[in-house]
Amino acid sequence: MSDKLDLAAHPLTHWTGPLGLPDFTRTGDGDFALVFDAALKAHEAEIAAIADNSEAPTVANTLAALELSGQALDRVSSIFWCKAGANTNDTLQALEREVSPKMARHFSAISMNEKLFARIDDLYQRREKLGLDAETLRVLEKTWKGFVRSGAKLDAAGKKRLASINEELSSLGTKFGQNVLADERDWALFLDAPDLAGLPDFLKSAMAEAAEMRGQKGRYAVTLSRSIYEPFTTFSERRDLRETAWRAFTMRGQNGGASDNTAVVRDMLALRSEKAKLLGYDSFAALKLDDTMAKTPKAVHGLLDPVWHKALEKAAADQTEMERLAIAAGSNEKFAAWDWRFWQEKLRAEKFAFDEAELKPYLQLDNVIAACFDVATRLFGITFEEKKGIAAWHDDVRTFVVKNADGSERGLFLADHFARPSKRSGAWMSSLQSGYRLGDGAAPVIYNIMNFAKPPAGEAALLSVDEAKTLFHEFGHALHGLLTDVTWPSVSGTSVSRDFVELPSQLYEHWLTVPEVLEKHALHVATGKPMPKALLDKMLAARTFGAGFATVEFTASALVDMAYHARAEAPVEPLRFEAETLAKLEMPDTIAMRHRTPHFGHVFSGDGYSAGYYSYMWSEVLDADAFSAFEETGDAFNPALAKKLKDNIYAAGGSKDPEELYKAFRGKMPTADAMMEKRGLV
Repeated sequence: MSDKLDLAAHPLTHWTGPLGLPDFTRTGDGDFALVFDAALKAHEAEIAAIADNSEAPTVANTLAALELSGQALDRVSSIFWCKAGANTNDTLQALEREVSPKMARHFSAISMNEKLFARIDDLYQRREKLGLDAETLRVLEKTWKGFVRSGAKLDAAGKKRLASINEELSSLGTKFGQNVLADERDWALFLDAPDLAGLPDFLKSAMAEAAEMRGQKGRYAVTLSRSIYEPFTTFSERRDLRETAWRAFTMRGQNGGASDNTAVVRDMLALRSEKAKLLGYDSFAALKLDDTMAKTPKAVHGLLDPVWHKALEKAAADQTEMERLAIAAGSNEKFAAWDWRFWQEKLRAEKFAFDEAELKPYLQLDNVIAACFDVATRLFGITFEEKKGIAAWHDDVRTFVVKNADGSERGLFLADHFARPSKRSGAWMSSLQSGYRLGDGAAPVIYNIMNFAKPPAGEAALLSVDEAKTLFHEFGHALHGLLTDVTWPSVSGTSVSRDFVELPSQLYEHWLTVPEVLEKHALHVATGKPMPKALLDKMLAARTFGAGFATVEFTASALVDMAYHARAEAPVEPLRFEAETLAKLEMPDTIAMRHRTPHFGHVFSGDGYSAGYYSYMWSEVLDADAFSAFEETGDAFNPALAKKLKDNIYAAGGSKDPEELYKAFRGKMPTADAMMEKRGLV
């Protein structure tokens, strides 16, 4: 049946919508299965043509042909995975369970195609004599290593087993993510007006909207979206309700029944361990770190361990202060994890004479978006023009044309900001299309997904400082994709080593709190007046407040991730291993990991950040040092530095070694000192 489908004309692969986007009005969820099958067959035929080519291997007929193959598959995949994450349903979830192993099988077959690898290997062995430019040489080397790490040199039995492992892992990763989404979608704590003591108006509005979305108009819902959960546990005076919400949040994926991830994690860890051994590595961490800046688990611990001990000291000191406040307020209860955010906010008010609720009216979503764009214009010369009425995967999606300084079009940026039950939690950046010059070339089509609480109709969406940072963070990733200036698709945009990919995003966060940015864009929702200098000063003074808590919850997750994957043998009981690892680390029982194992999507919804969650902190060492370069000039928008930043970090993608790129920008590699200082740990 799929043989009869005209792949070249189908709206999932032939994009005829406005601005060169897919025409989402013509792409039904029921179309994906047939188009996937046809696109997979087409790609198989393209690969066979490359592998069976009787001519001697050249960069054009082998490497470039491989890079440009599978464009129909790329197109249908990009739309499907976007919808599967941002606006899923039963049809898409069923197809996701079917497509994930099918895709794993398909790409395993490519990696293990002996004739194809022989052609790549031929080029690789002659690489020094081919007169290649630096980017092409790097792409060839990365391609060859990718084939080897994907089993190209294994014997027939090894290849068969590795393909089977990859297929199983893909299915398990899909199951893991769908289980977490089910727990998040199905849990809500419905409250009435008497239950709302201490809650600010912005949160009550968001909870009312969430309740109405779930068919409980006139009531208020606590959900497991961070944009509601975190402010609720920060402001609610009802300790019993804070505990209920905390327990639900930390037990996602571990509630028994069909959505429990305990066995999924156990099986994934065992398969990853087997995969590493099959490929000749001591552990899965050794395999994953082989192509990173860190290189080894020992280097990762060299960064994380000192930070962990400093964070524990800071958190303990903060807890003592919070217990003092709780006792003074008449609390006789033992201080618990569901008390931390509540009393931390009271301590912030005592130390800095303001609270988070004071800041919210000044951080309107539209204004923070304008600030993101303004910073990009000042640093990199690009501008953003919104186009209304463009159909996308959901009515909430906004579309922007991105233009260069000379007015020429650079690409498209799409943004989907609000939480809904059909969207997985968290925030991320991805692309419908990467930007590159090879062949006919392509302009980048980049999108950001957020999970902010949607306000009632007619009201402005207000962000917390952390949410505003998240917006800047993901937009930093988007800029990495939009500013890309490379020839080869495989090194475009964010196609860099895992512990370098967070540098452009985390670095961009710094510009949110540049005073002149806040003075221009932090305008009160009711009065339109700028944030008073006194409040701005308090906010900036309090930037490192709560560093102990934030660093402990993050670093615990990174250390547990590394503990799982640096072992030669996978633990048989992962949740027991998690508990034992935390006990050895002397993790306070008053703080939970930012991502506990059963819902640690970074690590188990696929293997993107497996043995790699540390990379946020690795990149933070770079970003703290990089922003210091601007501070040293006294100008957060220093034009000469901004050009070096654009050329060597945002535009360069993976075209060069990340260490080489960073040194080209900064002149040297950093130490962790600036990061520790930025976090308030020294």
